[in-house]
Amino acid sequence: MTSDNSALRVDVALIHHPVVNKLGDIIGSAVTNLDLHDIARAGKTFGIDNYWVVTPFAEQQQLCKQIVSHWTEGYGSRANPKRKMALSLIKVCSNLDEVLEKISKKWNEKPRVIATCAKSQPDTVTYENMRHELLEGQPSLLLFGTAWGLAPELLKKVDATLPPLCGYGEYNHLSVRSAVSIILDRLLSNRQ
Repeated sequence: MTSDNSALRVDVALIHHPVVNKLGDIIGSAVTNLDLHDIARAGKTFGIDNYWVVTPFAEQQQLCKQIVSHWTEGYGSRANPKRKMALSLIKVCSNLDEVLEKISKKWNEKPRVIATCAKSQPDTVTYENMRHELLEGQPSLLLFGTAWGLAPELLKKVDATLPPLCGYGEYNHLSVRSAVSIILDRLLSNRQ
């Protein structure tokens, strides 16, 4: 395995549609300012190439672009250059197919698509095995769902799923930005 992130070809996608609500209905969720900032900062810390915000809603795309622009081109870019570095990772797309097309073009090969889920899935790969693949340069896209998680139609399209994050007790509904940080640490931290 490499000791630095020069071989990494890892992107993260935050899916806002299709996701499910607490009843299991397919919905679209809203982009949040906190998710943009915190996931971008975690991504920059752990060597992610791009952070894709996936929403088909034009108003949500525009909101995302305005926030990112403030921090990468506007006053925020001069006031907080470190935030500019992090938010420069963000790209906005309408759907997962668009993301996959852009990543495949970027790396000249289709990435392995890895889902995250709060429930165990049949195609689960261990964090240790996935860490090895990522650090060896396997092009990969890590999918994270908003609301109550990725829709079943997306879970059927992935190559593998990471194990759920579990604490003590039955409660298992972390904020997506917390889950991203924990999972990136497990997969891409620089500890030996």
